[in-house]
This record gives sequence, structure tokens and C-alpha cells, in this order.
Amino acid sequence: VQLVESGGGLVQPGGSLRLSCAASGFTFRNYPMRWYRQAPGKERELVAYISNAGGTTIYADSVKGRFTISRDNAKNTVYLQMNSLKPEDTAVYYCNAPGFGSWGWGQGTQVTVSS
Repeated sequence: VQLVESGGGLVQPGGSLRLSCAASGFTFRNYPMRWYRQAPGKERELVAYISNAGGTTIYADSVKGRFTISRDNAKNTVYLQMNSLKPEDTAVYYCNAPGFGSWGWGQGTQVTVSS
């Protein structure tokens, strides 16, 4: 199992970023996927969930209406579109494939929202 996140960076408040997570080593289309984030000094928190076929999505209250999770099962990739970013969105963002323990996590991508 391998998950590789990309797309993070520095953005001004109100800006947008699109994160990608490329998956390999398992049958991607059979698994739901999640995005988590961890800010300095805080616990890792669930940001968004998407079912294996993409028909169900769930968001943390803090990002609802601003973030959109999606997936392309043909490309084995899950995305997180982040709009109207706020300084409190600053964190390392991780994608997660449930059921693989520590193997089901990517290395993370840093998102910094600052003027």
C-alpha cells in the first residue's frame, strides 16, 4: 500500500488549493477514503470522507461548504478541493485508506494559510 499526497503550499486567506492523493498497492475502487489534518500541538482530525464509489461524502463542520472531497477510481486518486481557506486550516494534510493500519497513511502535505 502506498499513498502519496501532493498539492500543498502557502496560500493567502481566502485562497484555494487542491490536494491530490495517488494510491497504489490495493484495489482502490473497493475502499472508502478519508482526508485528515494535524495542526501543530493538536490531535489529528478527520476532515472529509468519501465512499468507495463516491456517492457519499461527509465533512467536518469546520470545513463544510468550503472543502470538497472527490475521487477518480480510474486514476486511483482522491482529491480535496479547499476554497475560502482560513489561517486555522493550516496543518499537515494526510489521506487515509482504512483497514491497512500504519500502511494506510501517506506522508502528508503541508498547507499554510497566511498573509
